[in-house]
Amino acid sequence: MLQITAMMTPKLAGPPDGGWGWVVAAAAFVVNGLSYGLLRSLGLALPDLAEHFDRTAQDTAWVSALALAVQQAASSGWALVFAPAVGTLSRYFSRRRVLAVGLALTGSGASSLLLAPALQLLLHTFGWRGALLLLGAITLHLTPCGALLRPLALPGDPPAPPHGPLAALGLGLFTRRSFLVFALGTAMVGGGYFVPYVHLAPHALDQGLAGYGAALVVAVAAVADAGARLVCGWLADQGWVPLTRLLAVFGALTGLGLLAVGLVPVVGNKEGWGGFLLATAGAYGLSAGGYAPLVFGVLPGLVGIEGVVQATGLVMMLMSLGGLLGPPLSGFLRDETGDFTISFLVCGSLVLSGSFIYMGLPGAMPSCHPASSPATAPSERGELLPIPQVALLSPGNPHSTLDTAC
Repeated sequence: MLQITAMMTPKLAGPPDGGWGWVVAAAAFVVNGLSYGLLRSLGLALPDLAEHFDRTAQDTAWVSALALAVQQAASSGWALVFAPAVGTLSRYFSRRRVLAVGLALTGSGASSLLLAPALQLLLHTFGWRGALLLLGAITLHLTPCGALLRPLALPGDPPAPPHGPLAALGLGLFTRRSFLVFALGTAMVGGGYFVPYVHLAPHALDQGLAGYGAALVVAVAAVADAGARLVCGWLADQGWVPLTRLLAVFGALTGLGLLAVGLVPVVGNKEGWGGFLLATAGAYGLSAGGYAPLVFGVLPGLVGIEGVVQATGLVMMLMSLGGLLGPPLSGFLRDETGDFTISFLVCGSLVLSGSFIYMGLPGAMPSCHPASSPATAPSERGELLPIPQVALLSPGNPHSTLDTAC
């Protein structure tokens, strides 16, 4: 329906890079906050669920894991608004695309900052059943957000909707080598990326913090995450460093941040605020926040602007494959070892492995070669990621000249 409506709309010369796009960005901000932000705070309720149903951490972890899988892989629940929101937003922006995506994705950080202490209060006041009912009522605000996603027709869009299930799902994108490398790396990252969404709060509780202390750990990670998404989005749009290189770097930093969270020493008593854990959670939030907008920001350069909505759905499906197994594996390791230390070490290793795979993307590794003319191919065409130019000073000419591309 989105594509049919877009075909009836007069095509613009290119993305407007603003206008109604900022309304779409605001809608995507709320969507992100009411989906991933809520999911990140939901870990505070898992101990109550485990106690009520007399289940292990591995069993209760399936609650969030299945929510991720159904949401993303089956394109149900939150995915019905999240994928269209981010995909439509990418079509509205070109020069400031990653910044706009980063702005929208700060919704999860802002939501976690508010929902983490609010959920803890709801759990104390109404119990886990009442708290989940109230969170469901809050989530209904996703409905008006979907109404704000105005379709946009752009040059390069197919003249007719794709025919057949394979074409409609965009599975033909896997025939592109760069997207295949990106897909494999993203699936590996997904195996560890969502573990803190589910088990950061229980990890803080295991480390000796009280309920509100654990909520503070989640809130600190959320604030750092939100700030990093904006800063990284602005940095990426400057074109100083190829997007794929930034993706690999921030993916590696996220993996290292998770390793640090797992190695933090025990707090010792419920009266402390866990300074070490707060610091490592903040470092993890900074790195994970920088990674998030880049995942969606590189897609137009890999698949073209016409395939960005389908690619966004595929990315969510790929991350859900890891998200389905990561939290239960983390819960299993916690049950076997008595804490989440090994869990965070394993998930950090998975994220690091995915970031190493990203190095196979074009522009991810530094290299220099002669450039006879500046590379001006727009990223909307796909497979043509922008390559920044290096200005050199020659002895006979005081003015900078573009001589090589790195």
